[in-house]
Amino acid sequence: MIISASRRTDIPAFYARWFIRRVRAGYCEVPNPFNANQISRISLQPQDVDVFVFWTRNPRPLFPYLDELDRRGYRYYFNFTLIGYPRCLDGKSPSLKTAVSIFWELAGRVGPQRVVWRYDPIVLTSITPLEWHAGQYARIAEALRGYTHRSVISLMTPYAKLKRRFAALAAEGVQVVPFDGRHTPRFARLMQSLSQAAATNGITIQSCASEHDLTSYGIQPGKCVDDEYIKEVFGQEVIHKKDPSQRAACGCVVSKDIGMYDTCLFGCAYCYANSDFARSRRCYEAHDPASARLVGG
Repeated sequence: MIISASRRTDIPAFYARWFIRRVRAGYCEVPNPFNANQISRISLQPQDVDVFVFWTRNPRPLFPYLDELDRRGYRYYFNFTLIGYPRCLDGKSPSLKTAVSIFWELAGRVGPQRVVWRYDPIVLTSITPLEWHAGQYARIAEALRGYTHRSVISLMTPYAKLKRRFAALAAEGVQVVPFDGRHTPRFARLMQSLSQAAATNGITIQSCASEHDLTSYGIQPGKCVDDEYIKEVFGQEVIHKKDPSQRAACGCVVSKDIGMYDTCLFGCAYCYANSDFARSRRCYEAHDPASARLVGG
């Protein structure tokens, strides 16, 4: 069983103490996101966990526990989101300089093959146009040379819950530009630029849940929970079935997610996992590291 920790929230950044206590207990409880009364008990015993897949913008709070995970025999890798957006889009993530430093430290501890760089999602706005992303990606790729072997990109999905936040940005003079799906010459130049920057720095670039074919730009479809990658890195055979709970364009294989929505504090304007930032703060304040589930219980 692959454990995703987590698409729904940043467990390493905000809930590292809870996570390690659940590892020691050997299980956790996870409410169904669509039915809070339906609770799943998920084993975290080493013999039941094929690999932990961590999703994070700041894994540093988890660093004190990595040696313990190793001693207990767990396999794990990190999907590390690092973009460096202006603060109006991403107000509480570590600064670009700090995030790069954390990335270096993590890769130094676990190896570059176990840290995947996510430049995700690409949000086009009046202050982050295509040209901004081309330059930003190239700068980060150069900084991460030798510290990662894989980069994953995606285009922002304009979920309905984002409209209110984007309206607030517009009131502040920042216009969000929807991606219309047409491969215009400027879009093609951006994709080619990203692909070239990745190749120049020894990084394989892949797309995440893209409904558009980017292979002509040298960008292959990727999987963030990747059976082939897990076998390559850990020599571990895992289930090869596509996760039916994810979007049709998502290639990830089946995993169990142990997070909860509306619990992340980063407050990114484009985040789909938080419907209400005030609610996320209340959930965080109600969190008990000794509980079997992230919030409640």
